[in-house]
Amino acid sequence: MSLQALEYGRPTHEAAAMDTFGAIGVRMHFAAGEEIYAQEEPADLIYQVISGAVRTTRLMGDGRRQIGDFFYGGDLLGIEAGSEHRFSAEALSDCEILVLKRAALRHYGEQGGQIERAIWQATAKALERTQEHLMLLGRKTACEKVASFLLDLADRFKSEVTTLPMGRQDMADYLGLTIETVSRMLTQLQANGLVEFSGCRRYRITRRAALARMVED
Repeated sequence: MSLQALEYGRPTHEAAAMDTFGAIGVRMHFAAGEEIYAQEEPADLIYQVISGAVRTTRLMGDGRRQIGDFFYGGDLLGIEAGSEHRFSAEALSDCEILVLKRAALRHYGEQGGQIERAIWQATAKALERTQEHLMLLGRKTACEKVASFLLDLADRFKSEVTTLPMGRQDMADYLGLTIETVSRMLTQLQANGLVEFSGCRRYRITRRAALARMVED
C-alpha cells in the first residue's frame, strides 16, 4: 500500500489516483488566510490538500457568510457541477496544495482516468457530507451541533488529542450558530465531563460513548 493510503486510510485504488495526482499536479503554497480560489471564479482547476486545512465560504448578498465545508490532507476540492466556483476557498493554516487543470486529464490516458474516477468518488462524498450538514442544521439542538462537530473532527484525525484548525467564528458560521452560543456549548460539554480542552484549540474526548449518544438521540 502506498504512503498516501497509509497516511489517509484510503483504499489502494484511490491512493493510486492520488499518487498520480501528485506526479502530474503542480505544488503551490498558501499562507494562513490566503485565498486559493474565489467565489464565481472559473472552475477549471482541481485542488488536493497535501498539508494544512482549507475552508470554503460563500458571501451572501446581505454580507453574511456561509461556510460550506472544511478540507484536510488528502481531500480534493474545487469540484463543481457548473463552470464557476459557488464558494471561495481560503487556507486556514499554512497549506501545501496540488493543483491540476481538469481539461488536461485527457492527455494522461489511464492516469487521467484514475484521477477522474477519484473526482467522482470525491463528488459522492461531498454530496453525502452536504446531506449530513443539512440534517445537522435542521434537526439538532445547539449542543448537539457542537458535539457532532467535535466528534466528527476527532474521528477524522484519529488522534487522542485533536487540534481545531478553525476558530470559534468559523465553527459558528458552519453550524448556523452565534459565536457566543458555540462558546457556551463548548463550556457546557466540558462541564459535563464529555470533552476536555487544553487551551482554546486542543481537546480530548473523555466520554466518547456518552458524546455519541447525545449526537444520535
